[in-house]
Amino acid sequence: MPTSRIRLDDPRNYLNRHESWLAFNRRVLEEAQDEGNPLLERVKFLAITASNLDEFVEVRVAGLLQQAEHGNQLAGPDGLSPEEQLQRLARELHAFVTSQYECWNQKLVPALVREGIRILPVAHLDRAARDAMDLFFVRQVDPLLTPVTIDPSHPFPS
Repeated sequence: MPTSRIRLDDPRNYLNRHESWLAFNRRVLEEAQDEGNPLLERVKFLAITASNLDEFVEVRVAGLLQQAEHGNQLAGPDGLSPEEQLQRLARELHAFVTSQYECWNQKLVPALVREGIRILPVAHLDRAARDAMDLFFVRQVDPLLTPVTIDPSHPFPS
């Protein structure tokens, strides 16, 4: 009984790597929407999707844009050119970001409020709270964000 061989050059046998990544990130977003998960874990899942999405756009989408701008029409294993991938991703990314905002505004913020946690704009803080926030930033956050120069005149701290 003859068996048919899988053709490795058939685009139907491949998933688009970018769409596959986005599907994974949708599953992380589902965890943020799942009321069975602890509330702060849900907030963390949503934050993970935001961080992942930033990196995805900065690296993967930027790479596709460069390819399209340079006229690269070479199709990937899935049969899609960079331009075709960008068109498909644009629709999916817009829907994904809409889902992120809905999760935050319609589910997480109301749940946080029910638990007595409020998210306030900086403009609503009184002077003492703004001073405390500034001090926290200067002492805790800024040192983590400031690049460290390591060279012979500035050796790595031991």
